[in-house]
Amino acid sequence: MADREPNNHPHFIFQNSAQPEHFTSPSKGGGGTAIPDRDRNEHGGALLGKLQQLTPVLNDAAAQQRQAGADEGFGLQIEFESFPDVELAFESLARESSGIELRNVRHGDNKTFATVFVPDGKLEFFEKLITAYLDESKDNKSGPSHSKLLNAISEIRAATIQALWTDSPDTMPTDDDEHLWWEVWLPTRGDRQGVVNQFREMAVGLNFRIAPGELYFPERSVLMVYGSVGQMKRSMMALNSIAELRCAKETAEFFDDLAPDEQPQWVDELNDRLSLPDNDADVPYVCLFDTGVNNGHPLLQHFIANADKHSVEPAWGVEDTEGHGTEMAGLALLGNLTDVLVTNEPVVVSHRLESVKLIPEDGANGGDPQLHGYLTSEAVSRPTITAPHRKRVYSMAITARDNRDRGRPSAWSATIDRLAFDTDEQGKSPRLFVVSAGNIKDPNAWMEYPDSNTTDGIHDPAQAWNALTVGAMTNLARITEADAQQYAPIAEIGGLSPFSTTSQTWQSHWPLKPDVVFEGGNAARDGLGAAWMSSLSLLTTHLNPTERMFTTSNATSAASALCAKMAAQLMARYPELWPESVRGLIVHSAQWTDAMKRMFLPKRGEPTKAQTTELVRHCGFGEPSLERAMWSADNSLTMICEEFLNPFKKEKGKTPQLRDMNLHSLPWPLQELEALGEAPVEMRVTLSYFIEPNPSARGVTSRYRYESHGLRFDVKRPTESEADFRARINAAARDDEERVHRNDNDPNWLIGKKNRHKGSLHSDTWKGSAAELASRGAIAVYPSLGWWKTRPALERYDQRIRYSLVVSINAPDIDVDLYTPVANQIGVPVVIE
Repeated sequence: MADREPNNHPHFIFQNSAQPEHFTSPSKGGGGTAIPDRDRNEHGGALLGKLQQLTPVLNDAAAQQRQAGADEGFGLQIEFESFPDVELAFESLARESSGIELRNVRHGDNKTFATVFVPDGKLEFFEKLITAYLDESKDNKSGPSHSKLLNAISEIRAATIQALWTDSPDTMPTDDDEHLWWEVWLPTRGDRQGVVNQFREMAVGLNFRIAPGELYFPERSVLMVYGSVGQMKRSMMALNSIAELRCAKETAEFFDDLAPDEQPQWVDELNDRLSLPDNDADVPYVCLFDTGVNNGHPLLQHFIANADKHSVEPAWGVEDTEGHGTEMAGLALLGNLTDVLVTNEPVVVSHRLESVKLIPEDGANGGDPQLHGYLTSEAVSRPTITAPHRKRVYSMAITARDNRDRGRPSAWSATIDRLAFDTDEQGKSPRLFVVSAGNIKDPNAWMEYPDSNTTDGIHDPAQAWNALTVGAMTNLARITEADAQQYAPIAEIGGLSPFSTTSQTWQSHWPLKPDVVFEGGNAARDGLGAAWMSSLSLLTTHLNPTERMFTTSNATSAASALCAKMAAQLMARYPELWPESVRGLIVHSAQWTDAMKRMFLPKRGEPTKAQTTELVRHCGFGEPSLERAMWSADNSLTMICEEFLNPFKKEKGKTPQLRDMNLHSLPWPLQELEALGEAPVEMRVTLSYFIEPNPSARGVTSRYRYESHGLRFDVKRPTESEADFRARINAAARDDEERVHRNDNDPNWLIGKKNRHKGSLHSDTWKGSAAELASRGAIAVYPSLGWWKTRPALERYDQRIRYSLVVSINAPDIDVDLYTPVANQIGVPVVIE
């Protein structure tokens, strides 16, 4: 054993090895925010008067809808406003069996605003609530009937355009003459196509332009129309089917070419060292959504066939006239060309490329936007039709120019989630998407580094839960330009790149993004300002090889292409792994550099879990390592568990309940860990799964939540029996349902349960003694809430889901073989690769 190479063991992969167990039914908890009492007669009388004033308004709205050509769905949007600092029980405003639907919920000025659609003839529902509130004979133990709902309401009025605006408040257009593209979110009302068709007819009749394409989510359809603010205001009664209005986004982020002085013979020399797969080989493909790819470049021509170049718009063609897509192709294929040009080693490439032209040039959609989610769906379908059975990683470095979503799902990001989950086929063939986080492009902002990274949020659609969102770090800190002696690099080696955006300003319930960071280059500064330099950038393929072979690229676009390359390499090494596992392995292999820790963690003492979470929101889980993701070692082994789970169930006559948890009893090097005693070791756990999205602005923790389901993991503690462990997991599930945050202390985790369970990818590291880790070989994966459970009318509660659990044990700096004992337990021979 002493003479054996300690690295390059294949990971342990387990499928369908977990033990499913039924949850006990969680009990319902009470609690909630106390609502101040009101003078019953004064408050009830005021609300009743406001409601009665809406009767003629509703009649007028129905008349306008008939005049505009509608033949059903008559009604009025009504806005309810809470008192300051009082939480409105907005879910109680909906009565979907009567057609009364909660359209959106907004928060501002310490108040809650809820917009509700009330069908013609259904105002009496609210009148009855208020009448019962005023009737002392109908009081219950807690006071007047419906007091929790009604005591929170300060205003009831007909909804205006402001009541439908769920985008960032500062983007709300106010000038009646301003023309813009509106993103229109429609309810489904049990007849999705009928609602869409009726809206289209009315919109055309009211002289709106309508962009091609639609997006469909479980309870919303999204279209884009063009018209003025005044036009929309005047049409509000006729267009009462609108649930939300947002502003359409502009794309995208592209970068100027900086051409280093390179020679064409370098390409010939590199080509002589390249080993590539055959055209018809069953290998992974990186499918680039960008400006197209010019495969005439000598380094690309053998890796992307003409038949594998597509476009979402035939009139654009498939060639790259901008340059960005060809830059991404070189990075996704070969990485930073500087690294492969300076060696004489053979270069083995185990994947190929596809291209879909998603946008023709920088800012092409700015004046006449397309529905980006729809185009992305079209981009997925093009290569799928051509070659339906290929293994792919989809790589997209196109983002919106602004960061106004601040973590909230958009139509575009929800489309990424929908495509990754494979909603159309009920989750049969999930997809891996790698998306750039978006960039800080203003040199003045680079001068404020790293504060500018903290304040500039990740751009749409990189907030997608299921995407692997990639930020940028840098190891490039040596300036070689002859005329730049006065400049110094902005970021130190290993630090966050000045170009990278973060999720630090997002509300805490949104996912931890970016997921990882890859090399994205650096910027330089002197006493006057900041500059972008070739020596601080990545080298890649140029658009037009007849002019020059190489150009430079940087920022999160370049980083995302490198991430896609790594994903394809893992898919080639482990061809049977699910996309969820490849995503999990990349995150699982990531580590924070010392520079990242210096930037965002305290200089003395152990960081708190909150401080570590801030580090994740800036740098993701760190910089991934291909070697760690690809191989286990003697003293560092990795187990990958791919499993299915039924999160919910519904018994006849009852509301849906939590159903199963999975208990993973892993093969554990028990004796070897016990023998190490108090030696420090680490256990890392990463849980990766895809959710089905249901976007609407109706509360992130309400029954209208975005995610179809959540998953959580927990690890058995040394002093627990398995029975105690099961009981604690069931208690954790109950707490999640009841929104309780008890002090469930397990201090050796870096991030902790409170912070790690955001989004659909959870990773955390436990550090402690080997003796204590020896007794932690059981891990539970259990479900959390989601709209599959809370929206039973959509009948998704019986769906089976799948997940990937990645677990590693690492004994850094200790000469010990932990791998072989595990291999012996499961009967796998130890092979050196």
